[in-house]
Amino acid sequence: MKDDAPGANDDGSGTAVSLECARVLSKMQFPATIIFLTVAGEEQGLNGSKHFAKMAKDQGWDLEAVLNNDIVGGDKGDGQDHSVVRVFSEGVPAAATEQDLRRIRGLGGESDSASRELARYIADVGRAYETGVKPMLVFRLDRFLRGGDHYSFNQQGFAAVRFTEFREDFHHQHQNVRTHQHQNVRTENGVEYGDLLKFVDFDYVSRVARLNAATLASLASAPAPPANVHILTKDLENDTTLTWDASPGGLAAEYELLWRATTSPEWEHARKVGNATRATLKLSKDNVIFAVRAVDHAGHRSLPVVPVPER
Repeated sequence: MKDDAPGANDDGSGTAVSLECARVLSKMQFPATIIFLTVAGEEQGLNGSKHFAKMAKDQGWDLEAVLNNDIVGGDKGDGQDHSVVRVFSEGVPAAATEQDLRRIRGLGGESDSASRELARYIADVGRAYETGVKPMLVFRLDRFLRGGDHYSFNQQGFAAVRFTEFREDFHHQHQNVRTHQHQNVRTENGVEYGDLLKFVDFDYVSRVARLNAATLASLASAPAPPANVHILTKDLENDTTLTWDASPGGLAAEYELLWRATTSPEWEHARKVGNATRATLKLSKDNVIFAVRAVDHAGHRSLPVVPVPER
């Protein structure tokens, strides 16, 4: 038996966002490459994204960030908040080794995966540009006990997040269209089921597309993140010294140190240190979490990199 299941929101909306971003950003030139991708078989086991993510890993692709848009149609049902879009990000990386896990547990780094830094970057973009929708960071891999195509990239060690509308309407998502056998109506017990185009808010989709485009353009314009970022731990001291290698590609003009309280969800402080690759702050590594990012002459900022200990 075959039923009508149009999928206008899940995931026609995400496909539309990708196509619109491609249309707009293809008119510009960036120092980095942007790939626009749609995949099949998500509901059957993330088949398309698993294939692509594994290929990228096996071929050594340097995927800096993956933005997965899935159910971003702003369904017009009750309780929807069209002012925000949820951004889900994993905490402890799916690809973490046992050694990584010991370090994360020992240093309190459960909220500093590369995907979590990507989510914070999107929040910065949302503050810098008026896109009409604000990212609402949800520090969770995905909706409760659910998943999506970004997880395939997480499993391969890539930073990946998911964009999803604030409130799904489960009369529409994962529901076939009902048609009364004696009348040409699409209701059952007074409820109209099915993921139909009529329930999609086109203005909301366009605003989500703007946020995605601004994020992609910011990332693609920025220098590469600094490499081999370390926090020196040889001596017992209250000052903190960070070291790093210059960002590959030669676009970085200077670097910024970031820090926040261990209880803070987002970066609270930033200090420029010129083009140095070493800096010392009179702050205890016991009390805060640090990161380093690269900045080019135009002010484009890379993703932050949280240091690992160097004894």
